[in-house]
Amino acid sequence: MTRNNPAEAFVFWAITLTWAFYAFGALYLVGPIVAWLLAGLAAAALYLGPAMRRDLRATGGVPGLVWLWGAGMIAMLIALWTGHFDWGLGVAKTVKSSIGWAKGWALLFLLPFAGAILPIRRIVLIRSQNIVGLCTLLLLPLFVLAPNLGLPEKIFVSPLKAAGGPGPEYFTVYLYTLDPASWTPRWQFYAPWSPFAGLLGVVMVCFALEDRDRRWMAAGIVAGLAMILLSKSRMSLVALVVCTLTPRMMPLLARGFAWQLAAGLMASMAVIGGAVLDMILNGVSAFKSARADSTRVRETLQRIAYERWQTEAVWFGHGTVQPGPHLVEYMPIGSHHTWFGLLFVKGLTGFLAFAIPLAVHMLAVIADSIHHLRGRLPLSIMLAILILTFGENIEIEAYLLWPALVLLGIHMREMANDTDAGSASN
Repeated sequence: MTRNNPAEAFVFWAITLTWAFYAFGALYLVGPIVAWLLAGLAAAALYLGPAMRRDLRATGGVPGLVWLWGAGMIAMLIALWTGHFDWGLGVAKTVKSSIGWAKGWALLFLLPFAGAILPIRRIVLIRSQNIVGLCTLLLLPLFVLAPNLGLPEKIFVSPLKAAGGPGPEYFTVYLYTLDPASWTPRWQFYAPWSPFAGLLGVVMVCFALEDRDRRWMAAGIVAGLAMILLSKSRMSLVALVVCTLTPRMMPLLARGFAWQLAAGLMASMAVIGGAVLDMILNGVSAFKSARADSTRVRETLQRIAYERWQTEAVWFGHGTVQPGPHLVEYMPIGSHHTWFGLLFVKGLTGFLAFAIPLAVHMLAVIADSIHHLRGRLPLSIMLAILILTFGENIEIEAYLLWPALVLLGIHMREMANDTDAGSASN
C-alpha cells in the first residue's frame, strides 16, 4: 500500500518486520527505539513548524489527553526515584530502573504523542498489523508441528540480551513451550510468554475488523484467533468477547429503545437475578479452577504485595520488585498484576499516576465511540489494555503494544481536531 511520508513508511516497516525482528531476538529493543525516534520526530515537527518538510509537518497542537499521559509518566519517574532514595537502593540501581522506565512507562506517553502529531494514517497501522497476521499464518504449520516432530522448544537466546531487560525470555526465540502443569505444548508466538501472546491476538483481531479489504481482514482475524486459542490463555478468551462486542454496542446508548430494553432487563432481574448470579459465580469458579496452580500463585502474589505496600511503603513504594518466597514459586513480588505491582513498587503516587490518565482516556474514548465509528478500535485497545493490567505488568509489555499506542494518539488528534473545529464554528 502507498505510504505518504517517511513517518508512515517507518511505522509500516517496523510493524511488518515483526517476525524478522523476533527471529533475531530484537523485539524488546525495537519497540523503545521506535517510540523514541517517532517522539523525537514529532518534537522536531512541532519545533520547526513551517521549516519542516511539508509531508512531515505537525498535524496540530498536542491534545490535552497526551499532556495528561505525559504528566502521569513524569510522576511515575519521580515516584521511582523517591522509592529508590527511601530504601537506599543506590545510584546504579536507580540508573538501571530509570532506563527501564524509558523503555516501559515512558512509551505510554511517547507513542500517543507521536501518533497525535505526525501525519500517520490509521490504515497504515491496520494493514501492517494484518500483514503480520498473514506472516503468522504462514509460520503456523511449523509451530504446530514442532512438538510432534521433536523439535526443541527454545531455538536460541539472542546476544542482544547484553543490552539489558527484565529477563532472558524477552530475547529468546521459541517454537513452543511446555505447560508445567500438564506438560502439553503452548505457543507464545513473538511474545515472551503465552498469556501475553493471547492478548496480542485479541488486539490483532480488533485491528483486522477495521480493514476495508476483506482478504486482509480475514488474514488478521484468523491469525488473531490462532494466537488466542494456541496460547491457551483464559484471559484472552474473555478479552476477545469484551473487546470486539462492547465497542460495537456503544452506539446503542444514544438510542432510546436501548434504554427501554435495559430497563426491562433490570426489571426481569428481580425474578431471574438469583439464577443469573449463581451462573456467573459458577463460571468464575470454573475459570479459576481451569488453571488452579496459576490462579493460586497470582492471588498470593497480589495479597503479599498489597499487605507489604500497606504496612511498609504507602506513598512511594519499594522502588523495585523483590523476590517472592517458595509459596509463590519465587515469582517476584510486584509482578503479574499492574495495579498491585504499582502499589508495591511505586506506592499510591505511581498507582494514581497511571490510574488517572487511564480513567480519563477511557471515558473520552467511550464518549466518542457512542457517536463515531472511529471510536471502536481505540475503545477495543483501551479495553484490552485494561484487561491486560489485571494479569500482567503493562509497562514491560508496552514494547509490543506500540502500534496500538500510536493509534490511540491518532484518535486523540481526531477528537482534538473536532473540538477545534467546533470552537472555530462558534
